Amino acid sequence: MEDNFAIQLFEGKKVRIVWDETQEKYYFSIVDIVQVLTDSVDAKQYIKRLRTRDPELHLKWGTICTPVEMKAFDGKQRKVQAADLQGIFRIIQSIPSKKAEPVKQWLAQLGEQRIDQMIDPELTFQMAVEDYRRQGYSDKWINERMRSIEMRKELTDEWQRAGITEHKDFAILTNVLTKAWSGMTTGEYKKHKGLTKENLRDNMTNVELALNTLAEVATTELSRQRNPKGMNASKEAAKAGGQIAKNTRDDLERQLGRSVISSEKASDYIRPIEEGDAQELPSKDTDKDE
Repeated sequence: MEDNFAIQLFEGKKVRIVWDETQEKYYFSIVDIVQVLTDSVDAKQYIKRLRTRDPELHLKWGTICTPVEMKAFDGKQRKVQAADLQGIFRIIQSIPSKKAEPVKQWLAQLGEQRIDQMIDPELTFQMAVEDYRRQGYSDKWINERMRSIEMRKELTDEWQRAGITEHKDFAILTNVLTKAWSGMTTGEYKKHKGLTKENLRDNMTNVELALNTLAEVATTELSRQRNPKGMNASKEAAKAGGQIAKNTRDDLERQLGRSVISSEKASDYIRPIEEGDAQELPSKDTDKDE
């Protein structure tokens, strides 16, 4: 669900949301919703007291609540208590709040937006742009990221056409491609940046993102021309596409006199948008040990 994570704002307060494509439903952070409704200093303690006051809710809690991985506000991925729209409405019923009705209307609007996005996929991109802006990314970086998402989709469509259907096989091919241009698998690359479950592309600099996109575009075009069938042939195309980006990287590094592979991550460059202006991801790696 990582790529379907979003932060929505209600009256200036953040609510973490994940869209589950398999179940086709939203999951909302319960703590965030309770915080919006109550302005509680400690929303987790409020939830405990709420369950004590409402025995029926307490009995149904195991059904209502689902542990879902979401990005914490410190940027790390953690499993948090979440509920779908129906579960959230049940929780709202137990909270005496003047905001209950506005929150219900807001949640209903989000559900309607998702239906609209399925009809018009362009809306998904527009929402993604706004989400990145709220997180403090620069418009230049966002434009590059949106292009990379589009190119990635074309690549995965091409892999599917070549007979690749398993998630693990997509991951294997991505590792082949990434290693070819960067010298690291995606796991090694994330470790280099000090990431755990965060999205690697969301933590790339402009240059890294451009090179990764070049590798994916080249792989897509080579695959279309070679018409591979199955994993082995697709691996060769991915390796060749990654090598094209590696050649470009080598040329650039010769001109710059330094590596363009950065050990820094997005949280090193950006602050939440409400705390300061959006900052652009630098392309220079300041890690002296590299």
